[in-house]
Amino acid sequence: MAGDHGNRRERRRGGRARPRPVGDTSQYRDLVNPFEPLRVLTHDQVDSLHDAALTLLEDLGIRVLLAEARELFAAAGTRLDGDMVYIDRELVAGALEASPSEVALEARNPARTVGLGGRSVVFVPVSGPPHVSDTDGGKRPGTLADYDDFVRLAQAFDVLHILGPSVEPQDVPTHLRHLHMTSSALTLSDKAPFVYARGRGQVADAFEMVRIAHGVDSDEFASAARCWTVINTNSPRQLDIPMCLGIIDFARAGQVSVITPFTLAGAMAPVTIAGALTLQHAEALAGITLAQLATPGAPVVYGAFTSNVDMRSGAPAFGTPEYFKASVAAGQLARHLGLPWRSSAPNASNTPDAQATYEHATSLWGAISGGANMILHAAGWLEGGLTASKEQLILDVEVLQTVAESFRPVAVTDDEIGLGAIAEVQPGGHFFGGTHTLERFQTAFYEPLVSDWSNYGQWTEAGGLDATQRANAIWKRTLAEFEAPPIDETVAAELAAFVERRTREGGAPPES
Repeated sequence: MAGDHGNRRERRRGGRARPRPVGDTSQYRDLVNPFEPLRVLTHDQVDSLHDAALTLLEDLGIRVLLAEARELFAAAGTRLDGDMVYIDRELVAGALEASPSEVALEARNPARTVGLGGRSVVFVPVSGPPHVSDTDGGKRPGTLADYDDFVRLAQAFDVLHILGPSVEPQDVPTHLRHLHMTSSALTLSDKAPFVYARGRGQVADAFEMVRIAHGVDSDEFASAARCWTVINTNSPRQLDIPMCLGIIDFARAGQVSVITPFTLAGAMAPVTIAGALTLQHAEALAGITLAQLATPGAPVVYGAFTSNVDMRSGAPAFGTPEYFKASVAAGQLARHLGLPWRSSAPNASNTPDAQATYEHATSLWGAISGGANMILHAAGWLEGGLTASKEQLILDVEVLQTVAESFRPVAVTDDEIGLGAIAEVQPGGHFFGGTHTLERFQTAFYEPLVSDWSNYGQWTEAGGLDATQRANAIWKRTLAEFEAPPIDETVAAELAAFVERRTREGGAPPES
């Protein structure tokens, strides 16, 4: 990455893209952002925000609700007052020095392994809503069958690089939900899975299942990052018990923690962008420091999710000018630390409509322009994160594939410049039948997934379907044509036996 002081090494990963979504689009698997990141802050302003965050941690502190986490801080010489922890800036500096600037997230299929950091870009589908929607059944509570469908859709589109938790299956009790979600993720997909940090028992179960899927022993499992989680601080200035447990357990197992404060300006953070960014930065630094105290060198991602609220209703707003500027600024702060960073592409619309599209595009634009390495909720998010939409996922994949195509370098060779082709065509003529065109027309341009480029008459004759209606047909076709990736029969049987045994034993309830 370039453009800010304090940067670390840059790594480039190449790829060539191809349009059609169902089939071979493996050229979308390794994306590199070729564009220089934007800035909304000067170097001095970045320094000021970073210094203010360090002062906040030293003087105001952060509440840490897990005794084990407070003990780690205390052992490092941190001042404690009850459950308040006052983190010295030198301790933060040491933690940042120990944190890797790049992380490889290994998938069950090595061809699906992704890099986090440098200029790499990883798109992650919608993650965590309790509801699902499509134009056939409307909005409804998510089920395990819905979750499985979203895993299949995420597997089918190579521009979605790793799995998120998509929709939460409300028909599976919470003490067993993690078993079924992890089983589906490991058998219906060969991409790196997400694991919720909802308590030590659930995390241990999921780690064991990922270990089985990779065919490694416990020691080898911890030698590489094979799954990931999101750690959300309780803004303002609090780390709760399951989040602390998650940071510690993921760090000790060598798995990826994406440490993400959810700072909504005017609600859980100051109403100003600078104030919200300062709080976000401080909370992220606290989580990163805890991870490195648990295990120096633990893989962490700097998470950013700062937006604003509707001051009339208090509802979160996304795809706003404030969200865009906060995303670009977060990229500058992450580069100042030398860490991979996560952004998002959310919207606040209640239905897959124009609002959902332009808010998603604005959020995505902020993430891409800011140089984000990991972009969550990149496809399928609706209603401020309360609903996962199948049509919206398809519409968003179209945008992601367009972005992926825009990353392709422009070739400038004598053959590409085509002076001979220009000489073939007389002034006022056309290039449709030229040799240069005929040699390239099948692969020259991106062929859209959803967009209809026919004229009005042709569009009308074909049924006059709008983009959402076309997206409905595409997700149905994708699911109908889906074939699960291969998995060794012995491994599949071992996974099934583990789920059966842990179910008999009562699973693991979430901790709070």
